[in-house]
Amino acid sequence: MDTPTKTLPAIETRLAARAAALGFAACGIARADAAPLAGERLRAWIADGAHGDMIWMEARADQRAAPAALWPDVRSVISLGMSYAPAADPLRLADERGIGRISVYAQGSDYHDVVKRQLKALARWLVSEAGGDLKVFVDTAPVMEKPLAEAAGIGWQGKHTNLVSRMDGSWLFLGAIYTTLDLAAAGPARDACGSCDACQRACPTDAFPAPYRLDARRCISYLTIEHAGPIPDEFRVAIGNRIYGCDDCLAVCPWNKFAAAARANRAFTPRAELAAPELVDLLRLDDAGFRQVFAGSPIKRIGRDRMVRNACIAAGNSADPALVASLAPLTADPSPVVAEAAGWAISRLRAG
Repeated sequence: MDTPTKTLPAIETRLAARAAALGFAACGIARADAAPLAGERLRAWIADGAHGDMIWMEARADQRAAPAALWPDVRSVISLGMSYAPAADPLRLADERGIGRISVYAQGSDYHDVVKRQLKALARWLVSEAGGDLKVFVDTAPVMEKPLAEAAGIGWQGKHTNLVSRMDGSWLFLGAIYTTLDLAAAGPARDACGSCDACQRACPTDAFPAPYRLDARRCISYLTIEHAGPIPDEFRVAIGNRIYGCDDCLAVCPWNKFAAAARANRAFTPRAELAAPELVDLLRLDDAGFRQVFAGSPIKRIGRDRMVRNACIAAGNSADPALVASLAPLTADPSPVVAEAAGWAISRLRAG
């Protein structure tokens, strides 16, 4: 009697299982042409100048607009999400003026490295199981991860323009695998924001001119990370003690009540020195000290000058005149941006 041949589950089912085994909290599939409006919206956003200094958004807008514009052979997009759901309230340090607040996503290991390593492992598995050619992407390539993730069904772009997941709230790092395989798509996620506008109301700098629209030029994450020049005066007080990014619009999302820290990848557990750094320590950083403190963190890419500039702004908002002693040497800093921010902070502290 012949032994019956064992039938394997569909490749899509096995792919999802393998993704979960590699630490991904979400996995979905979309056709390469499943987000047709994304390019048009991107071009309108850039035409409005809402991208600020992020020139790379404009320079590669055509490639970013659609997967096939970047790689004509792509047939399917596998969208992956890795949770970094925090165990503690991201807003708990709002009134701790001597502490610098770092966005949750940057308090642990660099997500670029962690997510890409696991994406590559999943890609190798997929090729061994089903063949085809593929490319993997995490954030740095001209890929519109959020519209593609929505098309793949793992979440929807909320009114704060970030992805929201029913399972993981606003706390997902996104990655994508482009493949020449024709995979079965699950269909897009449904927008479940409803009438809620908590994220819009939470923004300290009014960076949302309308729901689902972000003006990066007013966003604290943009101002403290992407923007290299002096932070405009109109936003300095609103920045408070935020020194790298801002979680406010994400943290207030009601869908976060379903996001369990137990689902987060352990690589993103906050490092002690990044969870609640003292402003006085940040103000003393030189280049070597900056590299040492932020080694292995996504923060390292902004460099010492931008970080110290941010710490100066936070110090100016601290109402702690004792910080003047640490700020004074910075008024002669080789970086004009740091020197100007230090001068502003001292003037504000002395004005009481």
